[in-house]
Amino acid sequence: MSVELVEVVRSGFRECVHRGSVVVLGADGEPITELGETHGPIYPRSTNKPMQALALLRLGFDPVDDEELALSTASHFGEPDHVALVRRLLDRFGFAPADLACPADLPFEEHARAAALTGAGPSPLYMNCSGKHAAMLATCRINGWPVTGYLDIDHPLQRAVADTIADVTGEPETDLGIDGCGLPIVPVSLINLARAFAGFTTAPPGDPRRRIADAVRAHPRVISGTSGPDLLAMSATPGLFCKIGADGVHAGALPDGRAFAYKIDDGADRARMPLTLAVLRALDIEWTDEHTALAAPAVLGGGARVGVVRAVPGVL
Repeated sequence: MSVELVEVVRSGFRECVHRGSVVVLGADGEPITELGETHGPIYPRSTNKPMQALALLRLGFDPVDDEELALSTASHFGEPDHVALVRRLLDRFGFAPADLACPADLPFEEHARAAALTGAGPSPLYMNCSGKHAAMLATCRINGWPVTGYLDIDHPLQRAVADTIADVTGEPETDLGIDGCGLPIVPVSLINLARAFAGFTTAPPGDPRRRIADAVRAHPRVISGTSGPDLLAMSATPGLFCKIGADGVHAGALPDGRAFAYKIDDGADRARMPLTLAVLRALDIEWTDEHTALAAPAVLGGGARVGVVRAVPGVL
């Protein structure tokens, strides 16, 4: 059963709470804290992207630089630099934006969104998963696999992705779901998700997992965007490797293998940063004013601060 993790306090009154489940691991991979249901499968959504990118590297995908590798794990905001990277990758393998099978969308970031609305409108290039899709198209081309139907569960690319996630997490094979971008999504428990992320940061230099973690840490904006949770968390916390997923999922790890994963039941984005910062405090990171600012976002009323979103005191 899930527990109360984050509360919204407005004008001194507890307005509402967000429930969920969270696991925090020590450097030895054993739980420091387990709250709620951490052993049953969830859909990690985009939190699975580093493991999907690992499958692509194992299949011969060879990014030209760390930005391109980070892009293959991205839930980007559709800003001009993100779109330019997607276009560069597509061009390199002879693909057009129309070859992307992810849905057409508008940018998430407000200024890029406004520009798109006054321009050509929705495009699969703007969709937050377009970098991963472009990397998957490239991997199909490298392996001589059909591009049409690359989203299908039985496509050799998707079978390899599912096998890689099973290998990294140790999760038993189970039914797959379909993610928002149309690709198969592999269920994983929170505890094994956290352990998988720890494996990325503790892998030796040269290991593909370490290569992905290093690329993401070097380019947190590429996988996120202006004021994105992953950009903010990694910029404030040297060495942190993390990735959000839709519907309130987040996982991450520090260089020594301390790690976490959580799922917010109602998927509320406003609960994400307070909970991530509470987890980082529980992991005994070096705390700064930057962390303090992120840990308790303001609740506004009439443009003034009238409350706060914060982790439930004492929960971690």
